[in-house]
Amino acid sequence: MTYQEKVTDIYSMIGQGQLMEAFDKYYSENVVMVEPMGSREGKVACREYEQKFLQSVKVFHGLDVKAIGSNEEAKTSFVESMMDITFQDGNRVKMEQVAVQRWEGDQIVEERFYYENA
Repeated sequence: MTYQEKVTDIYSMIGQGQLMEAFDKYYSENVVMVEPMGSREGKVACREYEQKFLQSVKVFHGLDVKAIGSNEEAKTSFVESMMDITFQDGNRVKMEQVAVQRWEGDQIVEERFYYENA
């Protein structure tokens, strides 16, 4: 399976409400996740962050994947996406971002998110 196929599978799973299943399947124990608001290291810390995010969501209205690409030789993939979410506080947001993944084998070891400050 190519990196592009793997990241396509991840976002297909997310669109079906299986974010944590995708995380468990595709992220390394030593993953580093970086975004404008800070970074996290290790699967345990990253998993806790993702679970907190899911708990903050009241309604998931949808996911629109605008572009997916990869450089198979460099073991890198990217996704441009938009999530439409209503949070527990009633605030509805369309979150647009680009995520770049660096892979080792079948697992993501680093993921960097690019978006305007939330």
